[in-house]
Amino acid sequence: MIRALIFDVDGTLAETEEAHRQAFNVTFKQAGLDWHWSKELYRDLLKVTGGKERMNAYQAGLTQARPFLNEAQIADLHQQKTKRYGQILAEGRLSLRPGVETLINHARNSGIRLAIATTTNIPNVNALIQCCWNLPAHEVFEVIAAGDEVDTKKPAPDVYLLALERLGLGPQDCIAIEDSRNGVLSAKAAKIPVLTAPSWYTSGDDVSKSDWLVENLTDPLIAQLLGTQLVTA
Repeated sequence: MIRALIFDVDGTLAETEEAHRQAFNVTFKQAGLDWHWSKELYRDLLKVTGGKERMNAYQAGLTQARPFLNEAQIADLHQQKTKRYGQILAEGRLSLRPGVETLINHARNSGIRLAIATTTNIPNVNALIQCCWNLPAHEVFEVIAAGDEVDTKKPAPDVYLLALERLGLGPQDCIAIEDSRNGVLSAKAAKIPVLTAPSWYTSGDDVSKSDWLVENLTDPLIAQLLGTQLVTA
């Protein structure tokens, strides 16, 4: 019996990565940097988990001689980017992926506990939930485990282990819902079964370690896993 669903955020709840990309590019421009991340480049950069880590990986790959940003500058830029991302969401420019709202409503009405295990930070989680549900994050998800609360981000299992600890459940009691290779590897390393619904940005990922693979969360397989019928509101 499934007692909890543990959701990734970016790309799983919503196609957030495009909003993140736009926020990065605006932040770079405002900082006077000539960095610009196209959709194709950002898809490659997403193989590195974490926004600060992504910026470090990008500048490490630059071939032109230039002064590199230090860790403090990277952290400051990322903080500005997080604020810009929140502004984009506050403008209502994001919607949930198909099937997400129905699945979460079913879980809330049937006693299945809800958690988040994400590489992103708490402010980004709060901004997304407020945008899509018009509610504080803790009113939708009982447990939130975020990337800024653990030592090592996905594909390490840390954030999923933190979610399990806060839920007080074993991995066999849960299903992780992911969209990316790093997310799948993270959940599997925590011994949690994984259902994967790739997003646009992760559609080329190798997610063969998934226990179940679907196009999106409207797939009838999900109702079978939960042993019930999901009814769209």
